Amino acid sequence: MEIDLQPGQKLARGVSRHLRTLGYASLEEFVPTRGLRVDVMALGPKGELWVIECKSSRADYQADHKWQGYLEWCDRFFWAVDMEFPTELLPDATGLIVADPYDAQVLRMAPEDKLPPARRKKLTQKFAMDAAQRLQRLRDPRLGRDGLLLGGPSDEVSAD
Repeated sequence: MEIDLQPGQKLARGVSRHLRTLGYASLEEFVPTRGLRVDVMALGPKGELWVIECKSSRADYQADHKWQGYLEWCDRFFWAVDMEFPTELLPDATGLIVADPYDAQVLRMAPEDKLPPARRKKLTQKFAMDAAQRLQRLRDPRLGRDGLLLGGPSDEVSAD
């Protein structure tokens, strides 16, 4: 069964698949701090953190007024776009990934601006917690709602 994805989600899937081949784990729609949500956050094998913003059209890019706020939450920042996107719109001082729903390729490596150690630790812990909670919700979407400890159904028969 194919999931119906929005254009940006298709790009994110291709980016995440490519990052996995590079040894990175990725989370889509990651919230590094209140008020910010990045399309893809990637954690590398050496602890590096990348943010990838997926833009499916010129209008999508031009409507994004928050992207510079993402720079302080990663070591490298990338745009992910499809082959038809007018890449001349994108700032040269950022990374560039061309993607489709199935794969991607880094065309321009983003400059590195290493995170401070305390922020890196906090983000890495948040990444791990978010990933674990997402996995747990997949395995048990009603986690804690049916248990006796929370007043859920029990084996006892009522006297009614």
